[in-house]
Amino acid sequence: MSNAPVNRDRLWADLMALAAVTDPDRPWTRRSFTPRFLEGRAWLARRFQDAGLAVRIDAAGNLIGRREGRVAGAKAILIGSHSDSVPSGGRFDGPAGVLAGLEVARALFDRGVVLDHAVEVIDFLAEEPSDYGLSCVGSRGMAGALGPAELAMTGPGGETLGAAIARVGGAPERLAEAVRDDVAAYLELHIEQGTVLESQALDAGIVTAIVGITRVEIVFQGEAAHAGTAGMRHRRDAAVAASAAVLAVRDVATALLDRGEGYVVATTGIVTVSPGAANVVPGEARIVIDARAETRALCDLLLAGIAAQAKAIAAETGVTLARFAVLSRNDPSACDPGLRKTLADSAAALGCTTTVMASGAGHDAAFVSRIAPSAMLFIPCREGRSHCPEEWSEPDEVAAGAAVLFEAVCRIDRDPPRREETR
Repeated sequence: MSNAPVNRDRLWADLMALAAVTDPDRPWTRRSFTPRFLEGRAWLARRFQDAGLAVRIDAAGNLIGRREGRVAGAKAILIGSHSDSVPSGGRFDGPAGVLAGLEVARALFDRGVVLDHAVEVIDFLAEEPSDYGLSCVGSRGMAGALGPAELAMTGPGGETLGAAIARVGGAPERLAEAVRDDVAAYLELHIEQGTVLESQALDAGIVTAIVGITRVEIVFQGEAAHAGTAGMRHRRDAAVAASAAVLAVRDVATALLDRGEGYVVATTGIVTVSPGAANVVPGEARIVIDARAETRALCDLLLAGIAAQAKAIAAETGVTLARFAVLSRNDPSACDPGLRKTLADSAAALGCTTTVMASGAGHDAAFVSRIAPSAMLFIPCREGRSHCPEEWSEPDEVAAGAAVLFEAVCRIDRDPPRREETR
């Protein structure tokens, strides 16, 4: 990275300094809306100002640093991620993207480069699931997807999300002002949270899409009975049906993945049986499934396959399929093809090796893509560890990602994407 357009050591020092703003008894923790989060935000705002950026907080509570462009009225190029964390999370998930954006802005200044377009570095509010029951709060607000129902959600002590946004500097009563129509492109750098890049010794991943996420609840109704006296061949054991369903969820997802049409995963993360006694045959069992896929078509096939298996299992085990309900569904968000090519060309120009991959986790880019061309760049992380204290990327890995962003921003400035081409 000796010839990279960014300053590796400066970027790394910032990452470690922001990481140090943590709950001391559980590093690395900066939960959104907490005093520790606000402390980290204040540190970020100072770094933005030191870099010559004009700093503001928009109505949705997003912290924004802006470097003006040469052409009045030209749309802005946005780079961002988030500074909040999960409890006892890591130092890179979120902050690497924000600080890489800051480093791009500083590198432009260092080189005396004035772009036609303004560049904005954004710390989106509350990307991680918050205590108010919602994630991606700030990017939802920017995309116009934060309404009265979400603002009325309550957290600790009964405080509403709207009141919490106001408390951190937003203005929920003027939320429409946060919705953007002046964005030329959005780029987000993030650790991979997987092992593809590390295992193949690659520098970066070009994200094809952010998966759609569907949560499904299945309830099997059987018949409770004495565990010692109910004959094995005459039972209506709801737990047996649930067990078969857990395996079926795995098999349906694996079969779809093997078709080679895109990324697919499914997880049964909740299993409960009732009445829950060791000497009682379970009369009811409930499972909740997290199903994710790269395209809408794969999402539909995954859901249909799980539904068909649930019906078949109920019939085979002599229980009733009492409930099959979609609890929530978010569609996949495709990354802009033109920006994907720009990122790939930028990486190649810097000598960085890349591959393409889907994002199995949600990100702010999913919401920003509703209002502007958006793309994501993944960098390696050790052993794929994330959302844990062991989360780690090397200084050169982070700097390489920031360098690709720098090159991409310069290319976007010369040839911005056309929104209609992505539809």
